[in-house]
Amino acid sequence: MTNKNIFVACDTSSLKEIKKIINDTKTNKLQIIPKFGLQFFYSKNGRAFLQNFKRDYFLDLKINDIPQTALSAMDSLKDLKKCRYITVHANGGLEMLKAITKKAKSINKNLKVLGVTILTSLNNKSLKEIGHTKTVEQLVLKQAGLIKKSGAAGIVCSAQEAKIVRKKYKNLFIVTPGIRLPGDDANDQSRVMTPNDAFKNKVSGIVMGRSLVKGNIKNNIKRLINHLNQWSNPARFVGSPTLKL
Repeated sequence: MTNKNIFVACDTSSLKEIKKIINDTKTNKLQIIPKFGLQFFYSKNGRAFLQNFKRDYFLDLKINDIPQTALSAMDSLKDLKKCRYITVHANGGLEMLKAITKKAKSINKNLKVLGVTILTSLNNKSLKEIGHTKTVEQLVLKQAGLIKKSGAAGIVCSAQEAKIVRKKYKNLFIVTPGIRLPGDDANDQSRVMTPNDAFKNKVSGIVMGRSLVKGNIKNNIKRLINHLNQWSNPARFVGSPTLKL
């Protein structure tokens, strides 16, 4: 199961809680990479901690601005040497995606840009409310093409759309949030799926938050391992390699 990318969402501003999540999710049975978002990055100790962090990590900033401002934001992150994935909103457009992808390569050859499509908290009704006329699936597929054209490494979309994206883009690295263990609450997510169902849809990696970090983290990791063991096909998916870090 070490060929499956599992990203654990470290969504807290507490350094003590961050350290506990990182420590308690360690296992030699899975490749678990910490993912840090805006909450921790903007916290008092967040950036300094990441600057000195010795493990590979995922920085989920969802950059979205005019190309020059986005480039400046990327340039300010060049001291974060162990950052291996960074997110940018596809809504920023092709030129912004291209600019950030080019800048990422100049900062660190191992830094992978992932384009964020439709947030998993949104559904078709939500899209209509903000003026979109396409469905979630249609818009995700459209944005996936834009991200692919930009040269970015991959996309972030729900596991429900991953299947149609994989069908059209065989080699795109696909990361899916909104993943819950069986029986867990969906909370504020509209489009959720279990880890096994997500991997059956040929995703490259999954993001898990509350299913892992709420309650007893070590027990939750055991639940995840048992769940993944229920689906025993170890073969890697075409187009879903573990990125070499």
